[in-house]
Amino acid sequence: MLEEKILQDYKEAMKKKDTLKSSTMSFLRAEMINLAFDKKKKVLDDTEVILVIKKQVKQRQDSIEQFTKGNRQDLADKEIKELQILKSYLPAELSTPEIKKVIEEVVITTGAASIKDMGRLMKEVMAKIGTVADGKLVSELVKERLSKIEKDHKKSETD
Repeated sequence: MLEEKILQDYKEAMKKKDTLKSSTMSFLRAEMINLAFDKKKKVLDDTEVILVIKKQVKQRQDSIEQFTKGNRQDLADKEIKELQILKSYLPAELSTPEIKKVIEEVVITTGAASIKDMGRLMKEVMAKIGTVADGKLVSELVKERLSKIEKDHKKSETD
């Protein structure tokens, strides 16, 4: 299980006195413990661990953006290293063409025809994709696809 691997890697980082990795792992473990406590569980399943990691990844990405804007490259560099550590525990993400293929399948099965169907389509697509794609990217691709459907529909009405 992923939670066990994270614990092992944390112990290894502590033994090697790798302060960056051990502090990153320590913070991640604390977040996992908090979620387990909230869910009244002793052990999280891999999907829950991945969600915790993705939340940490998003926080790092936001911090990197803020530090870069604030001309604090030293802090941004530290966050980038932490981000790489966290991302090493995530499964490989789907490529854009693979995501588009899933979106197309869901558009066909749901009959989505306009931007108004965005919520329903996102729900279906994310249920199929799960945690192996960035939600922001999926949202952009769904919006792009629905806009194209609307545009094509309006064009066919005027022809």
